Amino acid sequence: MKFLLFTLVTRVPDPSTGRLPETRARLTNVIEQARLAEELGYDGFAVGERHEDPFLSAAPPVILSHIAAVTSRISLFTAVTTLSLLDPVRAFEDYSTLDNLSGGRLELIIGKGNGAAQAKLYHVTTEDQWDRNREGYELFRALWDSDSVTWSGRFRPDLVEAKALPRPWQPRIRIWHGSATSRDSVELAARHGDPLFSANVTNPIEPYAELVRHYRERWEHYGHDPADALVGAGTAGFHVARTSQQALDGYRPIFEARLALARKLGLPIVFETLDDFVARSSALVGSPEQVIDKVGRQHEAFGHEVIHLSAERDGRTEAEHRDSLELFQAEVAPELRRRIPSRPLASNGGGAGRPSTEYDIDSRGELVRTEASGVPQ
Repeated sequence: MKFLLFTLVTRVPDPSTGRLPETRARLTNVIEQARLAEELGYDGFAVGERHEDPFLSAAPPVILSHIAAVTSRISLFTAVTTLSLLDPVRAFEDYSTLDNLSGGRLELIIGKGNGAAQAKLYHVTTEDQWDRNREGYELFRALWDSDSVTWSGRFRPDLVEAKALPRPWQPRIRIWHGSATSRDSVELAARHGDPLFSANVTNPIEPYAELVRHYRERWEHYGHDPADALVGAGTAGFHVARTSQQALDGYRPIFEARLALARKLGLPIVFETLDDFVARSSALVGSPEQVIDKVGRQHEAFGHEVIHLSAERDGRTEAEHRDSLELFQAEVAPELRRRIPSRPLASNGGGAGRPSTEYDIDSRGELVRTEASGVPQ
């Protein structure tokens, strides 16, 4: 199994002090989070894209380019790239540049995005956002795969033998399709033989598991081998400590602050108590043994090989936050890697092309493709 740290770069008052961080300080903190993720041995770092308060993640390629400059190993993810809002030609130019600067460590998770404010800012409607996402994906993929593209669509001017530059480092980038509640992204991923990344954050896991089951059904419908389907999943919260009680005590202020913010904004409350949140959501809050068991149960529902964990300190002290991240890497990650083999990420050669159905397991617990002779490729 692979583990990403993830941020939407929210700018909200610190739950413990009530102070609102300055924009520059908040963005700088994200860079430090990514450096720490690489230092501690996490596999990837993901930056979301939102275009409204309280988020500062409007420009993921800029943030990820900075991260690429101060790291050397970790995979760089978007979570998600909102192709429904973007000109796919410009998006290609940005991400192809980033792919080169990072030496091919880039993986994209795409989606239509969320929030009425960002749709209004970009003049996207609920009626056309899915069509924009699909069309943007198909043009982006064509531009990545070929240096001469002739294309026509609904939402941008036609292209005739267009060559977009710079040409990317990876000849074929892995593009995940982010999915929360709708089958549209699931259908697009299955049709094109791409992996699926389930949000798995707001609700109990069953609605998300149902979408993953649908993805696997549609995957086979389009003629793909079931063994090639690749799934990732998010987590609603993260705090690991030596004992269950220590984990609950450490996470309680975070949960209460989020609950208060949701009520202030008039958002629906799915989990009224911390105990209910830990029991029924995808949150990984507990001792190492509890977290390992919970990921195992979720894997039975999702069959996922990649998960993302919150990179945010969320009011915890730097020492508390680091202790949690270190304990996860020391006692949780090794056991999950042993139990759940996974395919490589872009940072170690897994981004280009589609996985083969002939597999072996290497010393890192990764699935590697083999020829009929059994020699790893």
